[in-house]
Amino acid sequence: MSTKTTIIVSIALIAIAIVAGAVLWNQLPAQMASHWNANDQVDGTIPRFWGVFMMPLVTLGMLALFLVVPNIDPLKANIAQFRETFNLFIVLIIAFMLYIHGLTLAWSLGFTNFKMSAAMLPFMGVLFIAIGFLLRKAKRNFFIGIRTPWTLSSDTVWDKTHQLGATLFIASGSLAIIGGFFGGMIAFWFLFIPLIGSTIFLVVYSYVLYRNETKT
Repeated sequence: MSTKTTIIVSIALIAIAIVAGAVLWNQLPAQMASHWNANDQVDGTIPRFWGVFMMPLVTLGMLALFLVVPNIDPLKANIAQFRETFNLFIVLIIAFMLYIHGLTLAWSLGFTNFKMSAAMLPFMGVLFIAIGFLLRKAKRNFFIGIRTPWTLSSDTVWDKTHQLGATLFIASGSLAIIGGFFGGMIAFWFLFIPLIGSTIFLVVYSYVLYRNETKT
């Protein structure tokens, strides 16, 4: 996906979210649900203004950051090699943020006959699978990927760590999708345990690879 297309699609999605919130303004409560606990119960609220506009504005800020980062990285030539994949990831994460926003609006309108965790996790799973494919394409840089002191010090360590990381993130995403069928605390175990375990393992793995490389 080209950067121009990424910007157009992302801005369009954000604009739709803002317009939807404005149109629904009078139907929304003064205090909107903003947080759900592990049992899918609302345990936090936020004033309507922020409930309607905060997520689109945060998402717009994220888009700006994603667009600036490739241009300020000292290794931006490496980012250019997988820029189309990165652009697709940008659109997916923008869509995910606004999907969560849509769920929040729906809940605040009274459509509460769904579990928030069960609604979120399949999309989160898809997002982590997309991250896996991004890692498979990623070349060494300072902003995108598994950035440890050892991956940043060696192209070989970077490539091997990211190839394994891609597999682990795709597996974690697949488990998250399965977890969506359960909802509640069980669902999040399907996401966070594999994700945290994979992250810790990859940090150690990159260190071991670097040590082995520098010994020879």
